[in-house]
Amino acid sequence: MPDAVLDDISHRRFNPLTGAWLLVSPHRTKRPWQGQKEAPSNSKLPDYDPKCFLCPGNKRAQGDSNPQYKNTFAFVNDYSAVKEEQQAYEPAAANEDDVASLLLQAQPATGRCYVLTFAANHATTLADMTTEEIVPAIQAWTRIYASHMSTYHPLKAQAARALEQIPVNPDAEVGKPKQQLRYMQIFENKGAAMGCSNPHPHCQVWTVSNLPEEPAKEIDQMSQYHRSHGRHLLGDYAKLEMEKEERVVWQNESFLIVCPWWAFWPFEVLVIAKRHVRALVDLTDDETVRFAEAIQEITRRYDNLFETSFPYSSGIHQAPLDCAEEEAETSWFHMHFYPPLLRSATVRKFQVGYELLAESQRDITPEQAAAKLRACGGELYRKSLQ
Repeated sequence: MPDAVLDDISHRRFNPLTGAWLLVSPHRTKRPWQGQKEAPSNSKLPDYDPKCFLCPGNKRAQGDSNPQYKNTFAFVNDYSAVKEEQQAYEPAAANEDDVASLLLQAQPATGRCYVLTFAANHATTLADMTTEEIVPAIQAWTRIYASHMSTYHPLKAQAARALEQIPVNPDAEVGKPKQQLRYMQIFENKGAAMGCSNPHPHCQVWTVSNLPEEPAKEIDQMSQYHRSHGRHLLGDYAKLEMEKEERVVWQNESFLIVCPWWAFWPFEVLVIAKRHVRALVDLTDDETVRFAEAIQEITRRYDNLFETSFPYSSGIHQAPLDCAEEEAETSWFHMHFYPPLLRSATVRKFQVGYELLAESQRDITPEQAAAKLRACGGELYRKSLQ
């Protein structure tokens, strides 16, 4: 166990993935709550909604019709955050004699944003789906990643294998972009509490011309660690957590689910590959199944925790689409889950005040959160209510 005194005193913890610190205040879990409460998600959705922009056969917001797909379906987002073609912009070079050029900097950002459904059934979620039903989504992610990689990418051989071996799903093929893009961010926002505007099971895949801030921090930290120690940061961390077993939620042969030592969100978890997997294209067929199993396991435990459809944001971090050998080799495949719920299905964690103005802060410790999630295994709670 960690030093027992840390269960009772305020203290700071270091996040080696970003180089940041956060404040932990375990004694604050005893305070009464009179603030905002969320309405628990207990609404019953239909299997098909004729007004849903993502259901099979329906028309989307700009008039295109969806195919009668069976599981995954991908398309360019009708309201993309970045686009491939836009008016050219050339930023002025920084000049010591021009303060505006030093302080008012901008750069163009281009790319493609995709929407990818997990299932045709409007009412389902990843927690409801079986491992076998989640696999097609991972395969679709892998094919999109492989088709967007640089021609000179260190993992081009793995990408070629993936494109040859993973079955083609015509409804989930998105083609190649017109220009080489730098990074691909896969993420899911689940639930109204996380700003999700459509309950149909889906995620987004943004491919962008720059390396975004969060993965850039992680890649830099992992590269520095590898140069200093000759080992991989997340490889060492996974071994350490498996030895201590204090924050482990669940594991299989290929993946570890852990509430990280440095977690900010109350029930935040990290899904880490046990071996050195650099990107989706590195996964074997068996590891793809094991990854699907890990996703199903944590989403089901989340729902069981408060017996509600648990809101969260999740996302995969992996090697960039266009990168040098060091960036590829020091990357370690992992997936973040950031849920906002704190002590019940109605009380959420807000990032305000001290968090915005000073540094991140949490109350419940990662060790306490892991213990609660370990106890939430078994059948999905709502199956017994049907």
